[in-house]
Amino acid sequence: MKKIDLHIHTVRTAIDSEFKFSIDDFKRYVTDLEIDVAAVTNHNFFDSSQFRMIQQEIPAQVFPGIEISLLSGHLLLISDGADLASFEAKCAQVSSKIPKTTDSITVEELKSIFGDLSDYLLIPHYDKSPAVKGTDFTDLLPYFSAGEVDSAKKFVRAMRDNEKLCPTLFSDARMNDGMTELPIRQTYINCGEVTLPAIKSCFKDKGKVFLSRRDGNKLFQVFVDGQHISTGLNVILGERSSGKTYTLDRLSKAFEHVKYIKQFDLVQKSDEDDEKRFNTEVQRNRSRFVDEYLSGFRSIVDDVSKVDIDKDDRDISEYVKTLLKSGEEADRRDAFSRVRLYDELPFSISKNDGLKELIASAIHLIENTEYRTVIESYVQIDSLKSLAVDLIQKLWAKTDQDRNRKYVNSIIKDVKDRLRMRTAATHVESIDMYEIALNKRKVLRFNDIAQALKTEGVIFDEPVQGFRILASRGPFTQASEMSSAIKRQAAFKEAIAAYDNPYAFLQVLKNHEKLDGSDIHRLFVKITYRIINKDGSDVSGGERSEFRLLQEIKDAQNYDMLLLDEPESSFDNKFLNGDVNAIIKNISKEMPVIVVTHNNNVGASILPDYVLYAQKSTENGQRKYRLFSGYPTDKELLCADGIRLSCHNILLNSLEAGIHAYDGRRKIYETVEN
Repeated sequence: MKKIDLHIHTVRTAIDSEFKFSIDDFKRYVTDLEIDVAAVTNHNFFDSSQFRMIQQEIPAQVFPGIEISLLSGHLLLISDGADLASFEAKCAQVSSKIPKTTDSITVEELKSIFGDLSDYLLIPHYDKSPAVKGTDFTDLLPYFSAGEVDSAKKFVRAMRDNEKLCPTLFSDARMNDGMTELPIRQTYINCGEVTLPAIKSCFKDKGKVFLSRRDGNKLFQVFVDGQHISTGLNVILGERSSGKTYTLDRLSKAFEHVKYIKQFDLVQKSDEDDEKRFNTEVQRNRSRFVDEYLSGFRSIVDDVSKVDIDKDDRDISEYVKTLLKSGEEADRRDAFSRVRLYDELPFSISKNDGLKELIASAIHLIENTEYRTVIESYVQIDSLKSLAVDLIQKLWAKTDQDRNRKYVNSIIKDVKDRLRMRTAATHVESIDMYEIALNKRKVLRFNDIAQALKTEGVIFDEPVQGFRILASRGPFTQASEMSSAIKRQAAFKEAIAAYDNPYAFLQVLKNHEKLDGSDIHRLFVKITYRIINKDGSDVSGGERSEFRLLQEIKDAQNYDMLLLDEPESSFDNKFLNGDVNAIIKNISKEMPVIVVTHNNNVGASILPDYVLYAQKSTENGQRKYRLFSGYPTDKELLCADGIRLSCHNILLNSLEAGIHAYDGRRKIYETVEN
């Protein structure tokens, strides 16, 4: 079994933050972590002289490589090192094409520079940013041996999916002078003699690639001293102040994308403050639903905001006034006012939004792959393509016609302006009667929709682990409620007075100095949230804490690791043994979970995959923290320094307060039962 890290940086390039290379720290990293195989992969750069020095100094096999910026993401390209001069010359071409951090090369350029890519080991950023994807990924897939991920969770997930590339977990570390924390992300391969073909062969067989030397993908290393934890569910036990929380803090600092629920974080401290904070959190978490619910109404508000009924009325009045006056002066018109263009109306310009939407819909049907079979059962794709082409040609023709009409309209306007300057005759103002009539209909329809939106009713009802989240709509009754709706201090006294007339209300909001267009649609309807318990009542203070814990744990699915510190400090055993344990157990199937506990409902009933025991002592006047670990079925738990402790004694003392207390409780239960 070989421990490998094929992603190491030794030269600061434009992409890197500041660091100073240290061969001593590189040597310390390889020695302390027992690395068998490494690769130097600097961003878009390779230095053969530095690489030769590294090969001589580092007590491990080192391959030359380069991390290349493609259009979509980063790619590790590793050579066997047989011809360093040739490899350096090729890498120099990459460097010349990528002088800035925003530059990249295409797949075609990559192939042109390096020739037959099968001669190299290619590992793309896979489930790691910036990931190689799209056509870059498709074009290079035949040459990929594995894909780099950035966490144990993603490694295990890729291992379980037969459709995914074999995962690798590398440090992506800068060998910086004076490194205080050595990286602990490496991969093990079941390989004898280490050659590039041998490594590629291992990656082709997921059964030869692991996170740990002894326990395969069940465990992975978390600290430099060799401490491992399970990729599933871990429980940390120990006496008070023995280093349990200290261990969680270390894990939180050692890894990225960690969800850390600290002790007492969710406990109610003040009824009023807790309820306010709780309601704020629930409302924020459901804000996306509100945006989706009001999205259609928002587009209506945006459209009606452009309508000015008062201006339309003034335009009609001016039109009638000039029309009557022009009629009175009909027999006194001069040569200039008799010119046909003097009273000519401009051409109307098409609004092609509907046609554009049709084209987009046709293209969406053509490009859809998920429901291709269903679509083709009703219509041929070739027919859809013909339809799209015809619609596009229609849009081109209308666009060309509109362009010509705009040009003619500009000529008409220019002529009319010149004629007006030469005559005293009254000019009849031109207005779009259809547009004005349409605006009036828009306002009437808008008023109906806005009034209907204020009708009280439930718009959202979601069950969540024994609770229900209800979202209701209704009218605003106070100006202060409007401020809360947009989370901004603003006066709405004038606005609330016009609230019963939606269009008038909209005009007031448009002129409000502290509002912009993104908030206005929220002020037409009040949306409130309630959390209901299983009895149909609003949640109590304790139930709010339970709900928040369940939501926080559920949210952990978006992270790569969950740390939970003594949940029993805030919740009763029945709740822990039921809802909490079930959720934690399910999440641990997808990611590493580490729970600190003194409670047997969590520590034992949850059936952990791995047990850790924290112990603090004083040696030579210095505080010493130790971690003992092993499987729950192991006879002994082992510390990294070789000390062993009885697993049975640890479980009894930590979870049951010792054998005597355990026997005493058992006898009490038996007596009560009998």
